[in-house]
Amino acid sequence: MSLSRRHFLASGLASAAVWPLLGSVRAAQFDADPFALGVASGSPTAQSVVLWTRLIFADSEPSAADAFSFAPAPQYPPMDVAWEIAEDEGFAHVVQSGIATAREELAHSVHVQVVGLLPERWYFYRFRCGQALSPVGRTRTAPADGADNARFSLALAACQQFEQGWYAAYRDMAGRDLDLVVHLGDYIYEKSYGAQHVRSHGTGAPSLLFEYRDRYALYKSDPDLQAAHAAFPWLFTWDDHEVVDNYGGDASPTDRHAPSFLKRRAAAYQAWYEHMPVPPLAVPDFNDLRIYGNHRFGNLLDITLVDARQYRDPAPEAPQPAELGRYTMLGAEQEAWFDQTMAQGAARWSIIGQPTLLSSRDLELGPGTRFSDDGWDHYRSGRDRLLDSVRKAERSNPLVIGGDLHAWYAADVHAADGALVASEFVTGSITSNPPARAAFEAVMVENPHIRFGDASRHGYSVMRLSPDQARVELIAVSDRKDPDASAAKFQEFAVLDGMPGVNRV
Repeated sequence: MSLSRRHFLASGLASAAVWPLLGSVRAAQFDADPFALGVASGSPTAQSVVLWTRLIFADSEPSAADAFSFAPAPQYPPMDVAWEIAEDEGFAHVVQSGIATAREELAHSVHVQVVGLLPERWYFYRFRCGQALSPVGRTRTAPADGADNARFSLALAACQQFEQGWYAAYRDMAGRDLDLVVHLGDYIYEKSYGAQHVRSHGTGAPSLLFEYRDRYALYKSDPDLQAAHAAFPWLFTWDDHEVVDNYGGDASPTDRHAPSFLKRRAAAYQAWYEHMPVPPLAVPDFNDLRIYGNHRFGNLLDITLVDARQYRDPAPEAPQPAELGRYTMLGAEQEAWFDQTMAQGAARWSIIGQPTLLSSRDLELGPGTRFSDDGWDHYRSGRDRLLDSVRKAERSNPLVIGGDLHAWYAADVHAADGALVASEFVTGSITSNPPARAAFEAVMVENPHIRFGDASRHGYSVMRLSPDQARVELIAVSDRKDPDASAAKFQEFAVLDGMPGVNRV
């Protein structure tokens, strides 16, 4: 991924000679690789997929050990970026091609929604700008609506604090047989914390647009993360660290002036969009960026991803117990959308993706109870409404997935009346520090519906679906502080068709 200038120029000239010209591409000359952040794809449907890249302009090759230092963006005019998508890695059978314009106002990012593809197919894609050629990415369309697909595999990832570990988990993920990756939040961290860092953000917490852009560029410079993006299409929701720790709605515990915080939030949302393979926006408005949606994959499964940050009621500093029930995590409009979405679904497996643990989690060891004010326990009526939507729709085999807690959990999800409604799997952190041992042990003692937990390892999860069962594998790296760490499965669970509840295999 890190080419010398001489090697880069030589390979660029060679690739320009073999790639047929795709229309009139404005010439561009680069001293360093403008595709150093790699390529990615996402938001797959049965007929379309989104392709992404971002041109960067640096005085030297980007380094994961140092902060990025870009020349002022206005120096760089709009640039034509040619793209093509093919049935084969050698691009002998190109099925579509075109030219996108990368503009300074969106950090020279490129979002191409390719339509008219065939369902449930692997495709290969690449970009060219001037003499520079991108890496080749691989992507896959979803099974057709109504297709009786017999299998589907997806990875679950979350919480990848750059300084606290290497991304060996992504290197392992990139080599596995998967159809999709779902990222459940905390893709970047706005702050440094903890000790024994293996690398550095290089700057303080971002608050302005160029600072958030640089933070994303730093994270995406990692070759293992790039490899996982290039191997599969991804879906996303976000959590808090994409903006600032523990923010909710239009409020932040560290930004007391609401108008200033909303400007910071808009900058963070824009940088998130600029670096994610999500559909292009007709009219960009980063004061309100909708990311929740429903994604269908044949008759076997659908994935409903919600936004649990942008619309939530801010947590008061000292709420009264009687007040806890009236707060909303999703907001009224998203709750209505979720209710309608549940009513319209008919897939065998119904996956609900949100950034944390949906199930109740008592943090107090002993007869008392204590709950986090940053999770669903602070929004109990909202959780009740969500589960009521699932029950009323009689969704088949609901599976809840989440992240945030830097630990793996497998739980039985119960409604307020005690009925078992769904099975839940929270994936561990890619790198982020684990919770304190005593706090984690208290959770496992006080919450019997949490059937399994592990806070001693780091990695990701793999969910493999078939008509008769869902299998969930927990994959841990040998040492997050070791860039050459290995990874292996350490636990597996099964949920049987028509029988909610977690079963250890």
